[in-house]
Amino acid sequence: MSDIFLWKPVIEILILWFMIYHIMLFFEGTRAIQVLRGIVILLVAFFVFQNLGFTILDWLLTKLFAISVIAILIIFHPEIRHGLARLGQRHLFGTVLREEELDFILSQIVKASEILCKNKIGALIAVEREDSLAPYMESGVVMDAKVSIELIQTIFAPSSILHDGGLIIQHGRMMAGGCLFPLTASSDLSRVFGTRHRAALGLSEETDALVIVVSEERQDMSFAYQGRLHQDVTPEEMLMKIKDIIKVKKEK
Repeated sequence: MSDIFLWKPVIEILILWFMIYHIMLFFEGTRAIQVLRGIVILLVAFFVFQNLGFTILDWLLTKLFAISVIAILIIFHPEIRHGLARLGQRHLFGTVLREEELDFILSQIVKASEILCKNKIGALIAVEREDSLAPYMESGVVMDAKVSIELIQTIFAPSSILHDGGLIIQHGRMMAGGCLFPLTASSDLSRVFGTRHRAALGLSEETDALVIVVSEERQDMSFAYQGRLHQDVTPEEMLMKIKDIIKVKKEK
């Protein structure tokens, strides 16, 4: 019994560390991550002040926590709602796709982009990597569907209400369509590029997402990654390059 009593605090600490670590991972890339880090710092300060007997600072932090809970619920309700909706899903702690699954998904995306390009139909497709794209899903229509050439074509058909927005691929699934992406403020981008290219570059500047863009005017395919636009690439070149980029995450 004494051994169990000694190990109990250690087990509790490990469980708490495990929970905090995965909560941090879950909100990584969202606005809430900064607040979450701030809360952790305040908690540490709260316990330090209590142990040192700083009565006034202890009282102030206690009142601050009470106000913070209400403020967080109001300001970050989209992230909280999205997080609660995902609690029962298996990709909460990350999804590991087999190499053949990943190759199939990427080939479907590139093939669909090639068909759209030949038919003079524009498209904007973002593939999530490490940084969460959950905040941008809030601006679109959530679908959570299997990646397929036919569905991608349907989403970007001129008659579709989702045509002008971006499609987000997350955990190997088509999670949301009609999403709004931030436009780049870069003055280096030529004026010949339209809103889709600026949105692709803008998202790649703010996240590590890989963003494919199809131009309906020039009938070409490009992709943006880490703030750089790779222009007018062939389907074969694109598939090879995006495989290399996406698989970097998989191998980490």
